[in-house]
Amino acid sequence: MTITQRPELQDIEYRAVSTRDQGANEVSDRLIESAAKLSRNAFTEIDWDQPMDPALYGCSPEWSTLFGTDYWNELTEEQRISLSRHEFASVMTNGIWFEMILQEMVLRDQYLGDYHTPEYQWALIEVAEECRHSLMFAKASEKMVGRSYRPSKFVGRAGRWFKKIASGEVAYAGILVAEEVLDVFQRGCMRDERVLPFIRTVNEIHVLEESRHMKFAREEVRDALAGKSRRRRWLSGYIIAIAAYLIVTSLHDPQAYADAGLDPERAVREAKANPYYRAQVRESCVHLMEFLDEVGLLNRAAMRWYRKANMY
Repeated sequence: MTITQRPELQDIEYRAVSTRDQGANEVSDRLIESAAKLSRNAFTEIDWDQPMDPALYGCSPEWSTLFGTDYWNELTEEQRISLSRHEFASVMTNGIWFEMILQEMVLRDQYLGDYHTPEYQWALIEVAEECRHSLMFAKASEKMVGRSYRPSKFVGRAGRWFKKIASGEVAYAGILVAEEVLDVFQRGCMRDERVLPFIRTVNEIHVLEESRHMKFAREEVRDALAGKSRRRRWLSGYIIAIAAYLIVTSLHDPQAYADAGLDPERAVREAKANPYYRAQVRESCVHLMEFLDEVGLLNRAAMRWYRKANMY
């Protein structure tokens, strides 16, 4: 039985991560309790040897970057299924790239920390969960399409720079960006019976555990910004927006289109101009934008980058 079928577990998770904020240690206490009760293990829950139904998608077709375009309308059902699988494999394996950045930033933030505090102990639990997520994504993409995708060399170098210098609100808001965008995407796919069962379970596990990570990130951002100047918030907000642009625009590797048998140049062109997908991304970022505005990290200069990424 899954979390979506067990209301008593949904209630535990809600209480653990949605109660009123009271500081990093108080929030971390609740998150540790939640992790102890609700952590999942994809390597025991999923039958990785079970054959894949050729009629099922890798993600909800509405979340394909080409859904609703002329190109999509020209594709056969078999081609659409193949595209969805390669696109979601790209999302998952580029997600691994950012999860590795996340793990390094969290560990660096807690280096020589107060080992007995709930905040420190939760941070290590989060890193452990992210390690499992990365392994889960790697195994899922291997099973589904037999390959991995990576960001461009430029974005890869930018990621190295970001994880070395980002701290405080920049690090944790950057973490929040990637987690919030994937959360909405995966919530829809995990309930869609058109999607491969093992992928639905992958999404379900990630959504459940990332809800804790997002709660922690929001609290760390608030703590980092306490008493900070308007100038500090402006600069941090601008850096976060650039990082968000690079993260969101890197999720779909053009090679995934080619691997699905499509013309990658045409696919990229139509995906960028696709009003339906742009609206999907924008909708998925509503709560993120509200939070950034609430804490003073959303300014006009930052908004330009969010609009370029269709996030605002």
